[in-house]
Amino acid sequence: MSTLQWSESLVLGLPFMDDTHHEFVDLLATVVQAPDDDLLAAWQTLIDHTDDHFGREDQWMRDTRFSSSNCHSTQHNVILQVMREGEKRGQAGEFGVVRQMAHELGIWFPQHAQSMDAALALHLRGVGYDTSTGIVHSPQALPQETIHGCGGATCSPPASETTPTPADIAA
Repeated sequence: MSTLQWSESLVLGLPFMDDTHHEFVDLLATVVQAPDDDLLAAWQTLIDHTDDHFGREDQWMRDTRFSSSNCHSTQHNVILQVMREGEKRGQAGEFGVVRQMAHELGIWFPQHAQSMDAALALHLRGVGYDTSTGIVHSPQALPQETIHGCGGATCSPPASETTPTPADIAA
């Protein structure tokens, strides 16, 4: 199986995100290359890292009105749930399931980083968010309302925003 490798296409231009993403890619490669005797320990390390990684991103979203109830956070929750299921299956001796999950994570991650994380990175830069302090240095740039959806071009606005109403047609 091919292994996801860190590349410039994954760089978002925010060192605190890029460093975490690079660590994720490296830990995923460790899982993919791990012999059976080391697989579950490597998988657990990846789960722990991913739980922390997603938790930080979710906190940044809450801090900057980029709703933590959006599809970005939902995707984080689903991925962690699947990874934890992989841990259970691996503990039952189903190493092939864990290896397949690692392979699928290698396909999923670049898409997630280049869409949802890129939208979050743009938002964080725009509001001048400092991850070490939680301070928003450009509060005037915060959205008036909490951003729902993923905040990126890959999400569609609610139908009520795109479907013309009878009043729109009459106008």
